[in-house]
Amino acid sequence: MGQKEAESERIDGGGGVVVVEPKPKKGLSSKAVDWLEWAFVKMMHDPKKPLHYLAGNFAPVDETPPLTDLPVIGHLPECLNGEFVRVGPNPKFAPAAGYHWFDGDGMIHGMRIKDGKATFVSRFVKTSRLKQEEFYGGPKFMKIGDMKGMFGLFMVNMQMLRTKLKVLDVSYGFGTANTAMVYHHGKLLALSEGDKPYAIKVLEDGDLQTIGMMDYDKRLSHTFTAHPKVDPFTGEMFTFGYAQAPPYVTYRVISKEGVMEDPVPITIADPVMMHDFAITENYAIFMDLPLYFKPKEMVKDNKFIFSFDPTKKARFGILPRYAKNELLIRWFELPNCFIFHNANAWEEGDEVVLITCRLQNPDLDMVNGAVKEKLDNFTNELYEMRFNLKNGRASQKRLSVSAVDFPRVNESYTGRKQRYVYGTILDSIAKVTGIIKFDLHAEPETDKEKLEVGGNISGIFDLGPGRFGSEAVFVPRQPGITSEEDDGYLIFFAHDEKLGNPS
Repeated sequence: MGQKEAESERIDGGGGVVVVEPKPKKGLSSKAVDWLEWAFVKMMHDPKKPLHYLAGNFAPVDETPPLTDLPVIGHLPECLNGEFVRVGPNPKFAPAAGYHWFDGDGMIHGMRIKDGKATFVSRFVKTSRLKQEEFYGGPKFMKIGDMKGMFGLFMVNMQMLRTKLKVLDVSYGFGTANTAMVYHHGKLLALSEGDKPYAIKVLEDGDLQTIGMMDYDKRLSHTFTAHPKVDPFTGEMFTFGYAQAPPYVTYRVISKEGVMEDPVPITIADPVMMHDFAITENYAIFMDLPLYFKPKEMVKDNKFIFSFDPTKKARFGILPRYAKNELLIRWFELPNCFIFHNANAWEEGDEVVLITCRLQNPDLDMVNGAVKEKLDNFTNELYEMRFNLKNGRASQKRLSVSAVDFPRVNESYTGRKQRYVYGTILDSIAKVTGIIKFDLHAEPETDKEKLEVGGNISGIFDLGPGRFGSEAVFVPRQPGITSEEDDGYLIFFAHDEKLGNPS
């Protein structure tokens, strides 16, 4: 990612927030590249190919200014006083060609709850990428959905050409801020793992405003995961970035005062997708899993840019979380798998315990363009993994059948042992049909072939036909760990595909 250190305007007292002011240039060069791309896409891309992740539950929506005094069925608890925010991909402009589930501009949906009343709002994150496409009135940046075969190579070269001719300004990166959000040191951040965070301001009426990009006073020069971890006991935030060139992984600690410590490069053999990690009271857990970034194979074998190698082991690195270098990292191996999302981790005697959602043989091309409504070969299960720091052994235990993902816990217990996990039930790789509650103190019923109440499953909330939801965030009735762990509320957005209504 290019830098624009000298010219960037900073927000006074912003704690490392840079005003994003890209400077793209229109002209003959811009028009010439547009024509070249149009001709190639018309020749090589089939416009009749359906784009599943632009329809139905995934269809783009417009911004919504604050809608006040929404009708409430039941009542809103007194302890809910604030704004519930979720971010996801929502392209403002139709793609030039392909479209992947991971593509799309970040749009934040917010629900302001105050004094028993609710206000809804949705706003785009004003990224550098979005500002430039608004400047041109159409798509200009390459899409993940195009990254396959020779077509992918051409679209990469189109972006490189636009950058070289200054048609596009990539000095602020070209991320989408469309994946997740975190609140730390008084700042709400919109995240995507290919870029730096964007700072968002919540206004009194519930409206949302993009303030700028976080670079932590020029200390952040690499990407930033969409799933950092905030320790509720120390107030620190732990994060990392991954890249396609060495160092492939860089670990960072951010103090409770918002100061980013020096980078700690982590050595792995090849560039991989590392979507999440975990922390315990004393360790950080990194996942070197065999979903590789392979641009050469993309062209040579007509494959998607990320491809999974089922012959390689899954590696987990455990590093003391305040380490100044990687010398003390311990690596463990488990059978081949991939992981998008972890629930939590903690220490238990000589062991580090990780609760996670484990996939077998993932294919990211399944969520690209046209896909089947239900994926027969898609398995995603809750697992407990243990890493013994004394004898170097690793083990794993299956806690559910498929398909479960987007696990959440009471975040007052992040990095510490907790009992309950709140996950989502998926009927395809991305459609959430229900919410499921696991009790880790109970034994799973191993003879079950489908998700149903019993054993370690203490509850299921089905959204009903044609209704799909987001991951459920647990909000405790009282902050901290003095009350019951599951005394609180699960909040999520739902969408009725038949009526087109969110709730």
